[in-house]
Amino acid sequence: MKKLVAMIIVLILAVSLCVSLVACEKEKGIVIHVLENDTAKKEGYLDVLLAAFNDKYKDQNVTAVDANMDEYSDLEKDGPYGFGPDVLYQANDILMKYVEGKHILPINIQQLDCYKQVPQNAWDAYKATVDGKTVYCGVPVNVQQPLLYYRKDMLPANWQTEYDKNSNGIPDMVEFWTEMYAYSKNIREQDSSKFGFALNLTNEYFNSGFLFSYGAYVFGDNNTNDKDIGMNVGNAKLGGKIIWDLAGIMDLKCADDSFTNSRTTMLAQGTIFANICTPDITSQFLKELAAEYKKQGLSEAEAVKKANENLVITTLPKLPKDGDITVRQDVTDESLWIAQKTMGGINGYGISSYAKDREWSLKFVEFATSAEMIAKRQEMLGVVPARADVVALSDNEATKITFSNLDDGTLVVMPSISSVRTIWSPISSCFKTIATDGCKDKKFTINDIQSELDKMVQNIKNQLTILQ
Repeated sequence: MKKLVAMIIVLILAVSLCVSLVACEKEKGIVIHVLENDTAKKEGYLDVLLAAFNDKYKDQNVTAVDANMDEYSDLEKDGPYGFGPDVLYQANDILMKYVEGKHILPINIQQLDCYKQVPQNAWDAYKATVDGKTVYCGVPVNVQQPLLYYRKDMLPANWQTEYDKNSNGIPDMVEFWTEMYAYSKNIREQDSSKFGFALNLTNEYFNSGFLFSYGAYVFGDNNTNDKDIGMNVGNAKLGGKIIWDLAGIMDLKCADDSFTNSRTTMLAQGTIFANICTPDITSQFLKELAAEYKKQGLSEAEAVKKANENLVITTLPKLPKDGDITVRQDVTDESLWIAQKTMGGINGYGISSYAKDREWSLKFVEFATSAEMIAKRQEMLGVVPARADVVALSDNEATKITFSNLDDGTLVVMPSISSVRTIWSPISSCFKTIATDGCKDKKFTINDIQSELDKMVQNIKNQLTILQ
Protein backbone atom coordinates (compact mmCIF):
# COMPACT_ATOMS: atom_id res chain seq x y z
CA MET A 1 0.00 0.00 0.00
CA LYS A 2 2.84 2.38 0.89
CA LYS A 3 4.49 1.65 -2.46
CA LEU A 4 1.26 2.45 -4.31
CA VAL A 5 0.87 5.76 -2.46
CA ALA A 6 4.50 6.62 -3.20
CA MET A 7 4.02 5.87 -6.89
CA ILE A 8 0.90 8.05 -7.01
CA ILE A 9 2.75 10.91 -5.32
CA VAL A 10 5.66 10.61 -7.80
CA LEU A 11 3.20 10.57 -10.69
CA ILE A 12 1.41 13.67 -9.39
CA LEU A 13 4.73 15.46 -8.96
CA ALA A 14 5.84 14.49 -12.48
CA VAL A 15 2.60 15.75 -14.02
CA SER A 16 2.87 18.96 -12.03
CA LEU A 17 6.44 19.46 -13.23
CA CYS A 18 5.42 18.93 -16.89
CA VAL A 19 2.56 21.39 -16.51
CA SER A 20 4.95 23.92 -14.97
CA LEU A 21 7.49 23.44 -17.77
CA VAL A 22 4.81 23.85 -20.45
CA ALA A 23 3.48 26.96 -18.72
CA CYS A 24 7.00 28.33 -18.42
CA GLU A 25 7.72 27.65 -22.11
CA LYS A 26 4.40 29.22 -23.09
CA GLU A 27 5.20 32.28 -21.00
CA LYS A 28 8.68 32.48 -22.51
CA GLY A 29 7.26 32.16 -26.02
CA ILE A 30 8.66 30.76 -29.23
CA VAL A 31 12.06 32.00 -30.33
CA ILE A 32 13.21 31.61 -33.95
CA HIS A 33 17.00 31.81 -34.34
CA VAL A 34 17.88 33.23 -37.75
CA LEU A 35 21.31 32.91 -39.37
CA GLU A 36 21.93 35.61 -41.99
CA ASN A 37 25.04 36.59 -43.93
CA ASP A 38 27.48 39.15 -42.61
CA THR A 39 26.57 41.79 -45.21
CA ALA A 40 22.89 41.75 -44.20
CA LYS A 41 23.95 42.18 -40.58
CA LYS A 42 26.54 44.86 -41.26
CA GLU A 43 24.24 46.96 -43.44
CA GLY A 44 21.33 46.69 -40.98
CA TYR A 45 18.98 44.63 -43.11
CA LEU A 46 18.70 41.79 -40.60
CA ASP A 47 17.63 44.26 -37.91
CA VAL A 48 14.94 45.62 -40.21
CA LEU A 49 13.71 42.12 -41.10
CA LEU A 50 13.56 40.92 -37.50
CA ALA A 51 11.82 44.08 -36.32
CA ALA A 52 9.20 43.84 -39.08
CA PHE A 53 8.48 40.17 -38.36
CA ASN A 54 8.31 40.68 -34.62
CA ASP A 55 5.98 43.65 -35.02
CA LYS A 56 3.61 41.68 -37.25
CA TYR A 57 3.43 38.78 -34.82
CA LYS A 58 3.80 40.67 -31.54
CA ASP A 59 0.53 39.23 -30.22
CA GLN A 60 1.47 35.62 -31.10
CA ASN A 61 4.09 35.09 -28.40
CA VAL A 62 6.81 34.50 -30.98
CA THR A 63 10.12 36.33 -31.52
CA ALA A 64 12.73 36.06 -34.26
CA VAL A 65 16.30 36.83 -33.19
CA ASP A 66 19.78 36.89 -34.67
CA ALA A 67 21.35 33.46 -34.24
CA ASN A 68 24.65 35.25 -33.46
CA MET A 69 26.70 32.67 -35.31
CA ASP A 70 29.35 32.73 -38.01
CA GLU A 71 27.63 33.00 -41.40
CA TYR A 72 29.21 29.71 -42.49
CA SER A 73 28.35 27.72 -39.37
CA ASP A 74 28.02 24.00 -40.07
CA LEU A 75 24.46 22.80 -39.50
CA GLU A 76 25.56 19.17 -39.83
CA LYS A 77 27.85 19.51 -36.82
CA ASP A 78 25.90 22.02 -34.73
CA GLY A 79 22.28 21.08 -35.40
CA PRO A 80 22.07 17.69 -33.67
CA TYR A 81 23.42 19.21 -30.45
CA GLY A 82 20.93 22.07 -30.45
CA PHE A 83 23.45 24.77 -31.33
CA GLY A 84 22.39 25.37 -34.91
CA PRO A 85 19.96 28.04 -36.20
CA ASP A 86 16.29 27.36 -36.93
CA VAL A 87 16.38 29.29 -40.20
CA LEU A 88 19.51 29.86 -42.26
CA TYR A 89 20.33 31.97 -45.32
CA GLN A 90 22.98 30.49 -47.63
CA ALA A 91 23.89 29.88 -51.26
CA ASN A 92 22.28 26.83 -52.85
CA ASP A 93 25.45 24.72 -52.78
CA ILE A 94 25.77 25.23 -49.02
CA LEU A 95 22.14 24.58 -48.13
CA MET A 96 21.81 21.53 -50.36
CA LYS A 97 24.83 19.75 -48.91
CA TYR A 98 22.66 19.16 -45.83
CA VAL A 99 20.03 17.18 -47.75
CA GLU A 100 21.67 13.74 -47.72
CA GLY A 101 21.99 13.70 -43.94
CA LYS A 102 18.46 15.07 -43.61
CA HIS A 103 19.72 18.06 -41.65
CA ILE A 104 17.43 20.37 -43.59
CA LEU A 105 13.66 20.15 -44.04
CA PRO A 106 11.77 19.66 -47.31
CA ILE A 107 9.36 22.56 -47.88
CA ASN A 108 5.96 22.53 -49.54
CA ILE A 109 6.83 25.41 -51.86
CA GLN A 110 3.44 25.57 -53.56
CA GLN A 111 1.87 26.96 -50.41
CA LEU A 112 4.26 29.92 -50.34
CA ASP A 113 3.36 33.42 -51.47
CA CYS A 114 6.50 33.60 -53.63
CA TYR A 115 5.94 30.30 -55.44
CA LYS A 116 4.62 31.64 -58.75
CA GLN A 117 6.92 34.66 -58.74
CA VAL A 118 10.18 32.68 -58.66
CA PRO A 119 11.33 31.14 -61.99
CA GLN A 120 11.70 27.38 -62.16
CA ASN A 121 15.46 27.68 -62.78
CA ALA A 122 15.78 29.22 -59.34
CA TRP A 123 13.58 26.59 -57.68
CA ASP A 124 15.63 23.86 -59.38
CA ALA A 125 18.67 24.98 -57.38
CA TYR A 126 16.87 23.61 -54.30
CA LYS A 127 15.42 20.48 -55.86
CA ALA A 128 16.50 17.08 -54.55
CA THR A 129 15.42 13.46 -54.36
CA VAL A 130 14.78 12.20 -50.85
CA ASP A 131 13.48 8.68 -50.23
CA GLY A 132 12.56 8.42 -53.89
CA LYS A 133 10.51 11.62 -53.88
CA THR A 134 11.28 15.00 -55.48
CA VAL A 135 11.42 17.68 -52.80
CA TYR A 136 12.55 21.29 -52.45
CA CYS A 137 14.75 22.19 -49.50
CA GLY A 138 15.15 25.95 -49.86
CA VAL A 139 13.33 29.12 -50.87
CA PRO A 140 15.11 31.45 -53.33
CA VAL A 141 15.79 35.01 -52.16
CA ASN A 142 18.25 36.50 -54.62
CA VAL A 143 20.25 35.58 -57.70
CA GLN A 144 24.03 35.85 -57.52
CA GLN A 145 26.07 36.43 -60.66
CA PRO A 146 29.48 37.99 -61.19
CA LEU A 147 29.02 41.44 -62.72
CA LEU A 148 31.42 44.14 -63.82
CA TYR A 149 31.83 47.16 -61.52
CA TYR A 150 33.63 50.22 -62.87
CA ARG A 151 34.11 53.93 -62.25
CA LYS A 152 32.41 56.09 -64.89
CA ASP A 153 34.36 59.14 -63.77
CA MET A 154 37.62 57.29 -64.49
CA LEU A 155 36.84 56.81 -68.18
CA PRO A 156 38.99 58.79 -70.64
CA ALA A 157 37.48 62.18 -71.46
CA ASN A 158 37.43 61.20 -75.13
CA TRP A 159 35.90 57.75 -74.70
CA GLN A 160 32.82 58.59 -76.77
CA THR A 161 34.92 59.39 -79.84
CA GLU A 162 37.88 57.04 -79.32
CA TYR A 163 36.51 54.13 -77.30
CA ASP A 164 33.05 53.50 -78.72
CA LYS A 165 33.77 52.06 -82.14
CA ASN A 166 30.32 50.51 -82.54
CA SER A 167 28.63 53.81 -81.54
CA ASN A 168 26.21 52.23 -79.06
CA GLY A 169 26.95 54.55 -76.13
CA ILE A 170 28.86 51.86 -74.19
CA PRO A 171 32.63 52.24 -73.64
CA ASP A 172 34.41 49.52 -75.63
CA MET A 173 36.65 48.54 -72.70
CA VAL A 174 33.65 47.46 -70.61
CA GLU A 175 31.91 45.76 -73.52
CA PHE A 176 34.73 43.63 -74.97
CA TRP A 177 37.49 41.73 -73.16
CA THR A 178 40.04 42.51 -75.88
CA GLU A 179 39.48 46.23 -75.29
CA MET A 180 39.59 45.86 -71.50
CA TYR A 181 42.87 43.99 -71.81
CA ALA A 182 44.44 46.66 -74.06
CA TYR A 183 43.14 49.51 -71.90
CA SER A 184 44.37 47.91 -68.66
CA LYS A 185 47.77 47.11 -70.16
CA ASN A 186 48.17 50.76 -71.13
CA ILE A 187 47.30 51.96 -67.61
CA ARG A 188 49.91 49.64 -66.08
CA GLU A 189 52.57 50.79 -68.53
CA GLN A 190 51.92 54.43 -67.64
CA ASP A 191 51.71 53.94 -63.85
CA SER A 192 52.71 50.62 -62.28
CA SER A 193 50.90 51.53 -59.04
CA LYS A 194 47.53 51.49 -60.81
CA PHE A 195 45.43 48.91 -62.57
CA GLY A 196 42.72 48.89 -65.17
CA PHE A 197 40.88 45.65 -64.52
CA ALA A 198 41.87 43.78 -61.33
CA LEU A 199 40.60 40.56 -59.79
CA ASN A 200 41.68 37.64 -57.65
CA LEU A 201 42.08 35.15 -60.49
CA THR A 202 42.22 32.18 -58.13
CA ASN A 203 38.56 32.70 -57.20
CA GLU A 204 36.81 29.62 -58.54
CA TYR A 205 33.37 31.25 -58.50
CA PHE A 206 34.26 34.37 -60.48
CA ASN A 207 36.58 32.74 -63.00
CA SER A 208 35.03 29.37 -63.89
CA GLY A 209 32.89 31.24 -66.39
CA PHE A 210 35.92 31.69 -68.63
CA LEU A 211 36.04 27.89 -68.97
CA PHE A 212 32.26 27.51 -69.34
CA SER A 213 32.26 29.98 -72.23
CA TYR A 214 34.40 27.61 -74.27
CA GLY A 215 32.61 24.35 -73.54
CA ALA A 216 33.46 23.30 -69.97
CA TYR A 217 30.94 22.27 -67.32
CA VAL A 218 31.15 21.06 -63.73
CA PHE A 219 29.10 17.84 -63.65
CA GLY A 220 27.20 16.10 -66.41
CA ASP A 221 23.43 15.74 -66.79
CA ASN A 222 22.74 19.34 -65.76
CA ASN A 223 25.13 19.20 -62.81
CA THR A 224 23.61 16.06 -61.29
CA ASN A 225 26.12 13.41 -62.42
CA ASP A 226 29.40 13.61 -60.52
CA LYS A 227 30.80 10.67 -62.51
CA ASP A 228 31.11 13.09 -65.43
CA ILE A 229 33.42 16.02 -64.68
CA GLY A 230 33.82 18.43 -67.57
CA MET A 231 36.01 21.30 -66.39
CA ASN A 232 38.68 20.37 -68.95
CA VAL A 233 36.60 19.51 -72.01
CA GLY A 234 35.85 21.35 -75.23
CA ASN A 235 38.07 24.38 -75.61
CA ALA A 236 38.24 25.02 -71.88
CA LYS A 237 41.96 25.63 -72.31
CA LEU A 238 41.10 28.90 -74.12
CA GLY A 239 39.32 30.05 -70.98
CA GLY A 240 42.36 29.03 -68.97
CA LYS A 241 44.58 31.08 -71.23
CA ILE A 242 42.37 34.12 -70.68
CA ILE A 243 43.02 33.78 -66.93
CA TRP A 244 46.74 33.53 -67.77
CA ASP A 245 46.59 36.62 -70.04
CA LEU A 246 44.64 38.71 -67.51
CA ALA A 247 47.28 37.93 -64.86
CA GLY A 248 49.77 39.68 -67.13
CA ILE A 249 48.04 43.05 -66.65
CA MET A 250 48.08 42.72 -62.86
CA ASP A 251 50.68 41.68 -60.28
CA LEU A 252 50.98 38.81 -57.82
CA LYS A 253 48.00 40.13 -55.84
CA CYS A 254 45.91 38.48 -58.57
CA ALA A 255 47.00 35.08 -57.20
CA ASP A 256 45.83 35.58 -53.61
CA ASP A 257 43.05 37.39 -51.73
CA SER A 258 44.64 40.86 -51.86
CA PHE A 259 42.29 42.24 -54.51
CA THR A 260 39.30 40.59 -52.85
CA ASN A 261 40.04 42.02 -49.42
CA SER A 262 40.67 45.56 -50.68
CA ARG A 263 38.53 45.77 -53.84
CA THR A 264 36.03 48.32 -52.53
CA THR A 265 38.77 50.59 -51.18
CA MET A 266 40.94 50.30 -54.29
CA LEU A 267 38.04 51.12 -56.59
CA ALA A 268 36.95 54.03 -54.41
CA GLN A 269 40.48 55.46 -54.28
CA GLY A 270 40.99 55.07 -58.02
CA THR A 271 43.73 52.45 -57.75
CA ILE A 272 41.69 50.16 -59.99
CA PHE A 273 39.24 51.04 -62.75
CA ALA A 274 37.15 47.88 -62.83
CA ASN A 275 36.48 44.73 -60.82
CA ILE A 276 34.18 41.73 -60.92
CA CYS A 277 31.90 41.20 -57.95
CA THR A 278 28.42 40.05 -56.96
CA PRO A 279 25.45 42.37 -56.34
CA ASP A 280 25.38 41.75 -52.58
CA ILE A 281 28.57 43.83 -52.21
CA THR A 282 27.13 46.86 -54.03
CA SER A 283 26.30 48.75 -50.85
CA GLN A 284 29.91 48.44 -49.67
CA PHE A 285 31.26 49.83 -52.96
CA LEU A 286 28.87 52.79 -52.75
CA LYS A 287 29.69 53.50 -49.10
CA GLU A 288 33.46 53.53 -49.74
CA LEU A 289 33.11 55.67 -52.85
CA ALA A 290 30.87 58.19 -51.08
CA ALA A 291 33.42 58.40 -48.25
CA GLU A 292 36.14 59.29 -50.76
CA TYR A 293 33.98 62.00 -52.30
CA LYS A 294 33.32 63.43 -48.83
CA LYS A 295 37.08 63.77 -48.35
CA GLN A 296 37.02 66.02 -51.40
CA GLY A 297 34.72 68.44 -49.58
CA LEU A 298 31.29 67.24 -50.72
CA SER A 299 28.38 67.07 -48.31
CA GLU A 300 26.95 63.70 -47.30
CA ALA A 301 24.04 64.03 -49.74
CA GLU A 302 26.28 65.21 -52.58
CA ALA A 303 28.78 62.41 -51.96
CA VAL A 304 26.08 59.71 -51.97
CA LYS A 305 24.55 61.15 -55.15
CA LYS A 306 27.91 61.27 -56.91
CA ALA A 307 28.75 57.72 -55.84
CA ASN A 308 25.50 56.41 -57.29
CA GLU A 309 26.13 58.30 -60.52
CA ASN A 310 29.69 57.04 -61.01
CA LEU A 311 29.58 53.42 -59.88
CA VAL A 312 28.39 51.49 -62.91
CA ILE A 313 27.33 47.84 -62.61
CA THR A 314 26.88 45.94 -65.84
CA THR A 315 27.15 42.54 -67.50
CA LEU A 316 30.58 41.07 -68.17
CA PRO A 317 32.37 42.01 -71.39
CA LYS A 318 31.98 39.83 -74.48
CA LEU A 319 34.66 37.29 -75.29
CA PRO A 320 36.28 36.73 -78.68
CA LYS A 321 35.20 33.46 -80.29
CA ASP A 322 38.82 32.54 -80.93
CA GLY A 323 39.67 32.97 -77.23
CA ASP A 324 42.52 35.45 -77.75
CA ILE A 325 41.97 38.62 -75.72
CA THR A 326 45.44 39.98 -76.49
CA VAL A 327 44.56 40.86 -80.10
CA ARG A 328 42.06 43.65 -80.71
CA GLN A 329 39.29 42.74 -83.15
CA ASP A 330 36.48 44.46 -85.01
CA VAL A 331 33.91 45.31 -82.34
CA THR A 332 31.30 46.11 -85.00
CA ASP A 333 31.29 42.51 -86.28
CA GLU A 334 28.98 40.62 -83.94
CA SER A 335 29.98 37.27 -85.44
CA LEU A 336 33.39 37.55 -83.74
CA TRP A 337 32.02 37.63 -80.20
CA ILE A 338 30.28 35.43 -77.65
CA ALA A 339 28.58 36.28 -74.36
CA GLN A 340 30.62 35.26 -71.35
CA LYS A 341 29.00 32.57 -69.27
CA THR A 342 29.30 32.87 -65.52
CA MET A 343 28.99 30.61 -62.53
CA GLY A 344 26.04 31.84 -60.51
CA GLY A 345 24.13 30.88 -57.44
CA ILE A 346 20.73 31.17 -55.84
CA ASN A 347 20.87 32.39 -52.26
CA GLY A 348 17.92 31.46 -50.15
CA TYR A 349 16.46 30.34 -46.85
CA GLY A 350 16.38 26.83 -45.49
CA ILE A 351 14.85 25.40 -42.32
CA SER A 352 16.88 23.20 -40.01
CA SER A 353 15.54 19.74 -39.24
CA TYR A 354 16.38 20.58 -35.63
CA ALA A 355 14.28 23.75 -35.56
CA LYS A 356 12.51 24.18 -32.24
CA ASP A 357 9.26 25.16 -33.97
CA ARG A 358 8.96 24.15 -37.61
CA GLU A 359 5.64 25.87 -38.23
CA TRP A 360 6.89 29.28 -37.07
CA SER A 361 10.21 28.80 -38.83
CA LEU A 362 8.29 28.33 -42.08
CA LYS A 363 6.19 31.41 -41.33
CA PHE A 364 9.37 33.40 -40.88
CA VAL A 365 10.72 32.18 -44.24
CA GLU A 366 7.44 33.10 -45.94
CA PHE A 367 7.56 36.56 -44.36
CA ALA A 368 11.21 37.07 -45.31
CA THR A 369 10.52 36.10 -48.94
CA SER A 370 7.47 38.34 -49.30
CA ALA A 371 7.55 41.00 -52.03
CA GLU A 372 7.85 43.75 -49.41
CA MET A 373 10.89 42.28 -47.64
CA ILE A 374 12.64 41.20 -50.85
CA ALA A 375 12.22 44.73 -52.20
CA LYS A 376 13.64 46.13 -48.95
CA ARG A 377 16.57 43.72 -49.20
CA GLN A 378 17.28 44.92 -52.73
CA GLU A 379 17.03 48.54 -51.65
CA MET A 380 19.45 48.14 -48.73
CA LEU A 381 21.91 45.60 -50.15
CA GLY A 382 21.71 46.01 -53.92
CA VAL A 383 20.98 42.32 -54.52
CA VAL A 384 19.16 40.87 -57.54
CA PRO A 385 15.78 39.55 -56.32
CA ALA A 386 14.59 36.06 -57.21
CA ARG A 387 11.00 37.34 -57.36
CA ALA A 388 9.86 38.40 -60.84
CA ASP A 389 7.35 40.92 -59.46
CA VAL A 390 10.08 42.77 -57.55
CA VAL A 391 12.42 42.69 -60.57
CA ALA A 392 9.63 44.15 -62.73
CA LEU A 393 9.46 47.20 -60.48
CA SER A 394 13.22 47.75 -60.54
CA ASP A 395 14.85 50.31 -62.81
CA ASN A 396 18.26 48.70 -62.31
CA GLU A 397 19.61 47.41 -65.63
CA ALA A 398 22.06 44.98 -64.01
CA THR A 399 19.16 43.41 -62.10
CA LYS A 400 17.21 42.82 -65.29
CA ILE A 401 20.30 41.42 -67.06
CA THR A 402 21.03 38.93 -64.27
CA PHE A 403 17.41 37.80 -64.08
CA SER A 404 17.40 37.33 -67.85
CA ASN A 405 20.71 35.42 -67.77
CA LEU A 406 19.18 32.97 -65.32
CA ASP A 407 16.58 32.07 -67.95
CA ASP A 408 18.81 31.89 -71.04
CA GLY A 409 21.61 29.81 -69.51
CA THR A 410 24.30 32.49 -69.55
CA LEU A 411 24.22 32.18 -65.78
CA VAL A 412 25.24 28.61 -64.91
CA VAL A 413 23.88 27.81 -61.44
CA MET A 414 26.27 26.01 -59.11
CA PRO A 415 25.59 22.29 -58.62
CA SER A 416 23.29 21.51 -55.72
CA ILE A 417 24.51 17.98 -55.05
CA SER A 418 26.78 17.32 -52.09
CA SER A 419 29.70 16.41 -54.38
CA VAL A 420 30.07 20.10 -55.19
CA ARG A 421 32.14 20.45 -52.02
CA THR A 422 34.98 18.60 -53.77
CA ILE A 423 35.44 21.06 -56.65
CA TRP A 424 36.40 24.33 -54.99
CA SER A 425 39.91 23.62 -53.75
CA PRO A 426 41.13 21.85 -56.93
CA ILE A 427 39.73 24.61 -59.16
CA SER A 428 41.26 27.38 -57.03
CA SER A 429 44.63 25.63 -56.94
CA CYS A 430 44.60 25.20 -60.71
CA PHE A 431 43.72 28.86 -61.29
CA LYS A 432 46.44 29.91 -58.85
CA THR A 433 49.05 27.96 -60.78
CA ILE A 434 47.93 29.46 -64.09
CA ALA A 435 47.66 33.03 -62.73
CA THR A 436 51.03 32.90 -60.97
CA ASP A 437 52.81 31.84 -64.15
CA GLY A 438 50.90 34.39 -66.23
CA CYS A 439 51.89 37.19 -63.89
CA LYS A 440 55.44 36.15 -63.12
CA ASP A 441 57.26 33.57 -65.24
CA LYS A 442 55.10 33.52 -68.40
CA LYS A 443 56.41 30.09 -69.42
CA PHE A 444 53.14 28.25 -69.98
CA THR A 445 52.00 27.24 -73.43
CA ILE A 446 48.41 26.42 -74.31
CA ASN A 447 49.29 22.74 -73.84
CA ASP A 448 50.59 23.46 -70.35
CA ILE A 449 47.29 25.12 -69.51
CA GLN A 450 45.39 22.07 -70.76
CA SER A 451 47.64 19.90 -68.61
CA GLU A 452 46.78 21.98 -65.53
CA LEU A 453 43.06 21.62 -66.26
CA ASP A 454 43.50 17.85 -66.59
CA LYS A 455 45.27 17.76 -63.22
CA MET A 456 42.44 19.76 -61.69
CA VAL A 457 39.82 17.28 -62.89
CA GLN A 458 41.87 14.38 -61.56
CA ASN A 459 42.14 16.12 -58.19
CA ILE A 460 38.36 16.52 -58.10
CA LYS A 461 38.00 12.80 -58.84
CA ASN A 462 40.43 12.01 -56.02
CA GLN A 463 38.41 14.15 -53.63
CA LEU A 464 35.22 12.37 -54.69
CA THR A 465 36.84 9.02 -53.98
CA ILE A 466 37.70 10.15 -50.46
CA LEU A 467 34.18 11.53 -49.95
CA GLN A 468 32.58 8.25 -51.00
